[in-house]
Amino acid sequence: MPKSIKPLSAQVMVITGATSGIGLATARQAAARGAKLVLAARNAEALTLLGEELRARGAAVETVVCDVGVEAEVKALAARALAAFGGFDTWVNNAGVSIYGRIEDTPIDDQRRLFDTNYWGAVYGSLAALEHLRTREDGGALINVGSVLSDVTIPLQGVYCASKHALKGFTNALRSETRRSAPKVRITLIKPSAIDTPYKEHAHNLTGQPPTNPPPVYATPLVAEAILHAAEHRVRELTVGFGGRALALSVGLAPHLAEPVMAWAAPILTRDRKSNHKRDSDALRAPGKDLRERAPYAVVRKTSLYLAAQTHPEITAGVLFGAGLLLGAVFKARQELHDARVRRDATRRLRAKLESR
Repeated sequence: MPKSIKPLSAQVMVITGATSGIGLATARQAAARGAKLVLAARNAEALTLLGEELRARGAAVETVVCDVGVEAEVKALAARALAAFGGFDTWVNNAGVSIYGRIEDTPIDDQRRLFDTNYWGAVYGSLAALEHLRTREDGGALINVGSVLSDVTIPLQGVYCASKHALKGFTNALRSETRRSAPKVRITLIKPSAIDTPYKEHAHNLTGQPPTNPPPVYATPLVAEAILHAAEHRVRELTVGFGGRALALSVGLAPHLAEPVMAWAAPILTRDRKSNHKRDSDALRAPGKDLRERAPYAVVRKTSLYLAAQTHPEITAGVLFGAGLLLGAVFKARQELHDARVRRDATRRLRAKLESR
């Protein structure tokens, strides 16, 4: 990595939404690699337990009860990081909520609440982080956890898709605007595909049916790996899992074909027919009630070659170059074999012609 970028073991990292799913996996992996942590979430009890767990493993951890949809609480989170550790090197805007249901059936107050967390929470966090990071000689990393649903939309998650489209636009605009004013601040957008977090269980569900993520579903730790990679490297964007990328490409290339198929398939694929459980609570307005990274799925992909290709571009380039050389050699060998056959056949015909005289 460049000399100006600290290794994770020397970093202080702020993570929102740290008591569940991606945030929890990131906190645990970062602690295992020696980072000092400032962890934020709405669930005070879960934060306390997580702090005790990580300190028992030797990590330096501060916990802050924080609703990212409240600007004053996000500013207080930044102030706590400054007071505890003298600053921070990486800020991860991860907190998020979702809604399953048709846009027309979703009350405006619920839509606003979702945007308070998914969009405004990331805006408040980004501005608070940027205020500090731009003063540092070595800059730092601002990492926003978005979604592949910022590249495409699917029925029954329209409000969530809209919030992630907004976050992508904000992140890209902020990166562009700070290229000169804060050139050492690295701004990365992480775009997970379907992930096996407790997302489906924490979502506000208006459908009346147990929801699920459509396949392929990828393992939560993969997203944590992407986040930690961005903390140590200058990278614009990382997509976790090719499944979501393939969906976006299909809609982009043939929207008139793909959109009707999605309109028909999405309500089927996002319904968990194996479960009769209907939650009587969710995380839209109240904190999530569990301290879990992952939810059960029948099939989960534990690797993502697409992510590996993005995080190791030099290896990918070498593999592609080697594959190109191999294909070239195969083509050349086939061409030489073809030419040899042509020459042999021509010789046979000439010999047969001479013998017939």
